[in-house]
Amino acid sequence: MRKYPLHYINEDDFENLATLICRKILGEAVIPFAKGPDGGRDGRFHGKANFFPSLSDPWNGKIVIEAKHSSKESSSCSDKEFQKLLKDDILPKIERLKSVGKINYYLLITNRKLTGKQDEKIEDLIDANTGISNVIIADEKIQQWLQSFPDIVKEAKLQDLLRPLQFDESDLKSVIEAFHKYLPSSDTIAKNIVDFRYVEMEKKNELNKLSKDYFDNVMQRHYSHFESIRAFLKDPINKPLKDQFDDLVDELNAKITIYENEYLAFERLLDELYDYVISNNAEFFGSGRKRLVRVFINYMYCNCFIGKKLDA
Repeated sequence: MRKYPLHYINEDDFENLATLICRKILGEAVIPFAKGPDGGRDGRFHGKANFFPSLSDPWNGKIVIEAKHSSKESSSCSDKEFQKLLKDDILPKIERLKSVGKINYYLLITNRKLTGKQDEKIEDLIDANTGISNVIIADEKIQQWLQSFPDIVKEAKLQDLLRPLQFDESDLKSVIEAFHKYLPSSDTIAKNIVDFRYVEMEKKNELNKLSKDYFDNVMQRHYSHFESIRAFLKDPINKPLKDQFDDLVDELNAKITIYENEYLAFERLLDELYDYVISNNAEFFGSGRKRLVRVFINYMYCNCFIGKKLDA
């Protein structure tokens, strides 16, 4: 499933996206509010919803819509910042709207991640403090709707967010997961720095327009892992993983050949590969595997699996 990186858009564009979604699930009578003091509302809908929260039992009444955007890629509804926002900002606003008879239902839309447990906690928190039926729509559900409603994607111009270098990163994920378990101790790795010679890397870097600073300060730091990766991929027991690695190399080379001219420097292309893998594998954070994503990308480049090769 294509995932749209909504943290890249700004707050105004996210509010517009929330309005487009609400017009689909609630109805065309959704009224967005202009920028400025909104009194706890980015939009409203009065009447019977099209099919929200369900087709069999849609909301019917005064629905208040609020959008909360985050520019942080890994932001979550369980973050302390968001929990404080709920208690100090959202709850008082709902209580004020209730006191003046302007709300029956509350719909909060955010691009943060949301677990089932946190969903229940937030719903219970709002219900217990205000007595208002509420639903929080987070990134996971938004992404599903964007797949179902391509017209919203087109109107919000979200296709511009999709990186041209999207690829099936599951092959790389499988290899990294297995290598992470295989990874020798730091003492063993240190011994592997030794004799590996990268013949004419300066010429390869020049051919690919990769800067000396990036090569010296980023790639060479990962040399110590390269012999371990080489041994891992050569081990007959890892042949299925080697096949996945070869499939990945084949796909990446095709993508790079098509899109490399869109990048002024090759390291920007490599960094986009890294960002794409990380954005689709949040479980890599804090596990030691996140670092290995860049290590493997640099290994592929330095060993001429990807990028232009030197002339024979």
